[in-house]
Amino acid sequence: MAIWDKVKQGIDKAGKAAQDVFDEGKLRLDAYRAREQADKAAEALGYAMFRAADAGGELEADARDRLVAALRLQDAEARRLETELAAARAVNGTTDQTATSDEAASAPVPNTPVP
Repeated sequence: MAIWDKVKQGIDKAGKAAQDVFDEGKLRLDAYRAREQADKAAEALGYAMFRAADAGGELEADARDRLVAALRLQDAEARRLETELAAARAVNGTTDQTATSDEAASAPVPNTPVP
């Protein structure tokens, strides 16, 4: 019976490893989608500011506040998922050079005024 116990342990170990890889992949996809949403929110804010400046004025405060709040929300979600992904990688002992780096995600956005 000892051989069957070892086979069962091996199968269980392989199953857990496969589940960990699957969970990490799902988390990576969720983080990527969240970062895309944050990028779209930043794009919407940028376009709104550009259009207002192009029209010779400034973006209305309520529209700006709404767009900034949406960007903050999406960015916070993306950062949360990226942090969770990094923690999952640390637990699983995996590293991936193609994954989103924390430095790129936390890089400050230059504050350049719209002419």
